[in-house]
Amino acid sequence: MPDIKNPANSDNADSAEQSFCIDADRVYDSCGDKDCLSEMRVFFTEANQAVINSAVSVRIREANILNTVVNVEPVTYHCGFYSVDMTFYFEIVLDVFTSDGSAPTTINGLSVFAKRVILYGGSGNVAVFSSEPESTCADPDESSLPVAKVQVAQPMALTACLTECCSPCMPSAAIPDCVTDYFGGAIVPSQARSVLATIGVFTIVQLKRTVQMLIPAFDFCVPDKECVTSTDNPCDMFSKVDFPVEQFFPPNLADIDPDNIETCCN
Repeated sequence: MPDIKNPANSDNADSAEQSFCIDADRVYDSCGDKDCLSEMRVFFTEANQAVINSAVSVRIREANILNTVVNVEPVTYHCGFYSVDMTFYFEIVLDVFTSDGSAPTTINGLSVFAKRVILYGGSGNVAVFSSEPESTCADPDESSLPVAKVQVAQPMALTACLTECCSPCMPSAAIPDCVTDYFGGAIVPSQARSVLATIGVFTIVQLKRTVQMLIPAFDFCVPDKECVTSTDNPCDMFSKVDFPVEQFFPPNLADIDPDNIETCCN
């Protein structure tokens, strides 16, 4: 058996009693993107498509992220690099006008967007197994891949418009059951009249692996604050809220740090 040196016993460690080896997720590579997803086709249930068929105009109200399907595959001839394929499923909420001057009808539909990024995820050729029931039948090929984590901020609804559809079509990606259940029915192919929506999306993609790391430890995390029992009286809770002075008296331009002007505007 090869001699494996314990870093906690090495001269570089401050003290074996104050250092512990833990399993932690190390981020090997990451990227952030700001995407303007222009003129994505919106798909509807049969009932909502009937509303679109009689529409004269639409207005986008909001956009929400429902689900993201992520797949990781190694990049050929580039050791340690992986492609992260993401499929985003968005809910598009629309105000639909069926006649000039009429009150709008609010409906929702589905938009799908696919994206790929290349990131470095290190090399690993070990199969990972554990005593957890869901991990006892792990695929060795899959367990050697890094794990991709995708964070998506609340999408920004920009615009939507009606368009004529030349031929019926469906999203190119399969629709997960959870998305279908969210809309309360099957998504039908786009018909003669369809909707194109434009939204803004902010994402952060990370590739990470579980590694063993040596960390310093100082003490146990003993709480130093006493739990305060909440009260059912809303006025008592309101009395503890500070008066929002800045909401009534915005700072003058001379009081703002020039380096933070852009941040304040945002």
